[in-house]
Amino acid sequence: MTPLLRLFGKPWIWSWFAAFIVWFLTVMVTLGASTLGLSQAALTFAAFSVIVGIGQMFVITLGPGNIDLSVPATMTLAGTVALKLMNVENGLILPGLLLAILIGLVVGLGNYALIKALRIPPIIATLSMSFIVQSAAIWTNRGLRIKPPSMLAEFTTSNTLGVPNVAIVALLISLLAWFLLEKTIYGRWISAIGQSMPAARMAGIPVDGTRFVTYLFCAVLASLAGYLLACFSGGAALNMGSEYLLTSIAVVVIGGTAVAGGDSNVPGIWGASLFMFLVVSMLNTYGLGAGIRLIMTGLIIISVIMLAGGRRTGMR
Repeated sequence: MTPLLRLFGKPWIWSWFAAFIVWFLTVMVTLGASTLGLSQAALTFAAFSVIVGIGQMFVITLGPGNIDLSVPATMTLAGTVALKLMNVENGLILPGLLLAILIGLVVGLGNYALIKALRIPPIIATLSMSFIVQSAAIWTNRGLRIKPPSMLAEFTTSNTLGVPNVAIVALLISLLAWFLLEKTIYGRWISAIGQSMPAARMAGIPVDGTRFVTYLFCAVLASLAGYLLACFSGGAALNMGSEYLLTSIAVVVIGGTAVAGGDSNVPGIWGASLFMFLVVSMLNTYGLGAGIRLIMTGLIIISVIMLAGGRRTGMR
């Protein structure tokens, strides 16, 4: 098999290929006038999808039924509480970050407590937790929109050597995720659990502890994304995380991670996140109405999934 065929046999290549095609079509419509701006915007907004998508990917890798529906509420609560603590003070940036991470740990602990102690399916447990967390966010927010500290606002909206800072943060998190999955025993454990939980137990893998850490990790990434998004957008809003419920799942599926579990894909998360943003940008550029944009977005996503799935089947 030639290197080119091996490359096209990778499940993540199709999300990147689709993202490039959509980017190219959008640039052609604007005659190249928006090339740099579109690329930077894509990297910026894709970064938030990458962060929450990586957390969701870890959970989905655990096998069928594992999913975290509390991601949007966790983002909202973490962003809201962190901004209230910082209260526009640059000196409180680090305490605000630590508080956001603590909120993620608490939510992750609550999620797995419901799953394990009450034996509730993950989809129900995390959905129930999301209602509790969102209620806490509403009580905390009380209709206020507190601005982030000036240094943090500038960091999240600025670039370093032409690359958005939030994209750099997402890249560092991606490298950490890749290292955990490919170079540590923890990564082998979650893959084994996703392939067969009974077999993993028989092999002596600490299934419960591994699942617990994975749900913690997902919630912490969601809280970090909420912290960054609140600072980037100039304040926390109660609906700031709503679009990331389906997005965090879509980028995992489009990126080539096996929905049945046992096989994860970090590069694909980036390709899928860029693709999701660029599709909306392209349809906006063509001046299509909101309803048509939603229909076209859905059809394009389905086409990419079917194409990638068909190619993977053919490569076996």
